[in-house]
Amino acid sequence: MKRYRNGEIWDFEHEVAVATNRPVILGLDGGTTSTVCICMPIMPFSDALPDPLPVLARAVAGCSNHNSVGETAARETLEQVMADALSKSGSNRSAVRAVCLAVSGVNHPTDQQRILTWLRDIFPTQVKLYVQNDAVAALASGTMGKLHGCVLIAGTGTIAYGFTEDGREARAAGAGPVLGDWGSGYGIAALALTAVIRAHDGRGPHTMLTSTILQTLGLSSADELIGWTYADPSWARIAALVPVVVSCAEAGDEVANKILKEAVQELALSVKAVVQRLGLCGADRKNSFPLVMVGGVLEANQRWDIGREVMDFISKDYPGAHPIRPKVEPAVGAALLALNEFMKECVQEAYRR
Repeated sequence: MKRYRNGEIWDFEHEVAVATNRPVILGLDGGTTSTVCICMPIMPFSDALPDPLPVLARAVAGCSNHNSVGETAARETLEQVMADALSKSGSNRSAVRAVCLAVSGVNHPTDQQRILTWLRDIFPTQVKLYVQNDAVAALASGTMGKLHGCVLIAGTGTIAYGFTEDGREARAAGAGPVLGDWGSGYGIAALALTAVIRAHDGRGPHTMLTSTILQTLGLSSADELIGWTYADPSWARIAALVPVVVSCAEAGDEVANKILKEAVQELALSVKAVVQRLGLCGADRKNSFPLVMVGGVLEANQRWDIGREVMDFISKDYPGAHPIRPKVEPAVGAALLALNEFMKECVQEAYRR
């Protein structure tokens, strides 16, 4: 176990007495907007999980998507948030039995291997390490650690991700704003900003979005919107305008309503693509499967409920889709994944003896 690049991050292990030698697991959900790490104790193997789940500590940090902030900054954020969670729980790395990092931007086995190699420099050799896309943690937060069904995330970005019970997996969207995360918070807000510029130029219809967005941002004209956008085109900053788009749609603005309707179709198409590739719906397209729905875009508004509209769209083709709004956050889902995989490996090792 090394101290890695930022040895001072782990100085607390020498300065603070560890309260107990209890074994713990770490679950981490790393996204474009924020990163959350949960520290939980190893729980006895049983069919039913305790309610509430015993969370020892929770730590929060900023963006850990390497595509957004770069490899070095992403690693520093991930390492810091894990250290903070262990420090808050009165534990240290020697108490860790398993870690599950579920991070946005993990899109290929090479991404997983690169992070695993880095993690092995941080934790003792006996620690079980798992790296997944953050969508997998979101799915597990709805299924309480079981990898089966489909998850739709629609926050700053969007992705649909699914697993079959025999371990096959598929994904749709999640390629980032340049390649078209339409239906995401960024995608919705970017279309709204574009509509304002088009209306200002005379290339598009008049829209309430113009006055509402300018007022929200404290700008006096659409010309100033160009400078505002490119001064800091970070995904989360743009996506923060989604509530403005929703409010305009609820007030009857046709342009805003069109943007949201197109977002609903894109989100539903992502889910349908995953369901079809994995056959989650069965041959007759009526089999039941969990559909976990996560993210601020899918949260209910007074009249414009994007999540409900997406579900209505999907149910027309797949009546067996069972919507789940998770009761725990994705970082807890990541911790449950770490726990389940750790327990499986312990059972397999016991059988081999």
